[in-house]
Amino acid sequence: PAGGGGVTRPDLNQGVIGNCAFGALVDPRGRIGWACLPRFDGDPVFHSLLGGDAPEAGFFDVTIEGWASGTQSYEDNTAILTTRQTAADGGAIEITDFAPRFKHKGRTFRPTTILRRIAPIAGSPRVRVRLRPRFEWGAVAPQITKGSNHVRYVGPDQTLRLYSTAPLSYLLEERAFAVDKPFWILLGADESLGEGIDAVGERFFAETRSYWRDWTRSLSIPFEWQDAVIRAAITLKLSSFEETGAVIAAMTTSIPEAADSGRCWDYRYCWLRDSFFTVHALNRLGATQTMEGYIDYIVNVAAERADGYLQPLFGVAREMNLDEWTVDALPGYRGMGPVRVGNAAYDQVQNDGYGAVILSAAQAFFDRRLERPGDHALFWRLERLGEQARARFDQPDAGLWEYRGREAAHTFSAAMCWAACDRLAKIAARLDLPDRAAAWRADAERIAEKTLREAWSDEAQAFVDVLGGGENLDASALLLPQLGLIAADDPRFVKTVAAIEKTLLRDGRLYRYHAEDDFGAPETSFTICSFWYVEALASLGRRDEARALFESLLASRNAVGLLSEDIDVATGELWGNFPQTYSMVGLISAAMRLSQPWEDAF
Repeated sequence: PAGGGGVTRPDLNQGVIGNCAFGALVDPRGRIGWACLPRFDGDPVFHSLLGGDAPEAGFFDVTIEGWASGTQSYEDNTAILTTRQTAADGGAIEITDFAPRFKHKGRTFRPTTILRRIAPIAGSPRVRVRLRPRFEWGAVAPQITKGSNHVRYVGPDQTLRLYSTAPLSYLLEERAFAVDKPFWILLGADESLGEGIDAVGERFFAETRSYWRDWTRSLSIPFEWQDAVIRAAITLKLSSFEETGAVIAAMTTSIPEAADSGRCWDYRYCWLRDSFFTVHALNRLGATQTMEGYIDYIVNVAAERADGYLQPLFGVAREMNLDEWTVDALPGYRGMGPVRVGNAAYDQVQNDGYGAVILSAAQAFFDRRLERPGDHALFWRLERLGEQARARFDQPDAGLWEYRGREAAHTFSAAMCWAACDRLAKIAARLDLPDRAAAWRADAERIAEKTLREAWSDEAQAFVDVLGGGENLDASALLLPQLGLIAADDPRFVKTVAAIEKTLLRDGRLYRYHAEDDFGAPETSFTICSFWYVEALASLGRRDEARALFESLLASRNAVGLLSEDIDVATGELWGNFPQTYSMVGLISAAMRLSQPWEDAF
């Protein structure tokens, strides 16, 4: 990054704050360059992350004069981010950033509010605050009005209000000023503040810190890699939209999967597949409330189609139409557009979603801790989805990688449809419905037989990506034992792992597939696939290799322990939307499998 008042080239060495309603990204220079308000899929009033190499607006930064370096860390076991900036003359400040979240009057308080505390910690620092929101994806500058103790940024559809214990004139004029004591900045909805900002800031900080530490304390974490797992779990929790129970794939849109690739997608929505993996990972840690909220979400989703058909993704409030369009006002990450809003994949056929929903809901029928256990009414709703699964398992779809230019009967989709029928059989047995259990078991056996037979390729000596022929390998075949479709020690799976290693593994990183798609051959490794490979190695008894690779993947995280979707194998740079729930899920799952047991630790 440039020193002093220079600009920074955007990268993904960023921390994330949030409160399960919205999220914001903060870089080591104290810049909030991404925040969609008032919720994850809202207008990015801070969007400089997609503003090219030298954005003029769309950010909120607090920078020490003479900036020389910046480091970031989280308060232990919280979503509270600390950024330490040091100047060339030795002066230093600490910026504490968080979004309030805590229990208040019997409910969770999660306002559309960002709080920043700036404190001097060395020398005689001077800081400059620049607050430059824009509306309608950067196209509209706000009307700025000043009150006696606040500033309002008025946009077409929302207004932000700023309070601070620093002189408001300094903030409005972006004038550097000396910092000899801590000061607060509060940016939020256009509402009056009932008490002094110092009191609000200190109280919200203490309550938010207590909330996250209490939540973390409830987790059932592995003995090893505890810090990494806790950070991943908090990040997954931050990616849930608590109001409806939706779980988003990532907080950003249009961070390309590789440089100048055009692979720029909007991930601020709820994919049924991604959400299953997220909920499953949190369940393994004992964080069941996210699952309960998600079950409410998917029950409402399923109820909207009498025939049980599911599109692959929805908006956070179950919006079904997510038409895709491009933003003219923003050049994209490092100028690598296009910037896309919406995601046309919502209109695709992806047949794995039925298994994803039923797998997500299955625990509700067996977990005695839950306030609302699964019942017959939920089972009947899930059966509608199962009927779709048994009819569609061998039918063409876009697959889990959402190919836009072709359809085929994908092995992974068939495996997930099998999982839908298999789990329905188990749920029916649990509910003492023997006829339904027998019917679903028969369907599961029929699907398993055809899937395993037609997915196997004698030429490739592996399970390949589609049923009925071909030689193309796909990393998702590594999930077949995890789903329960085949045993890990089955010779066919052992050969599949060997074939995937030979074809898709490069320098310890796994690619999704090697065949060209709509944009050519993939250029970066897909991070969760590398974690799938770690687990496959462990299941084959190759634990030393698995542990070494897992440690290597941990070293690929950014400075505060977060991962995006993709990794450049040659440089180690993070690419793709951020923070990616898929990747953090892979970390948790692999750590749980590889960790030394607590009972053997001491």
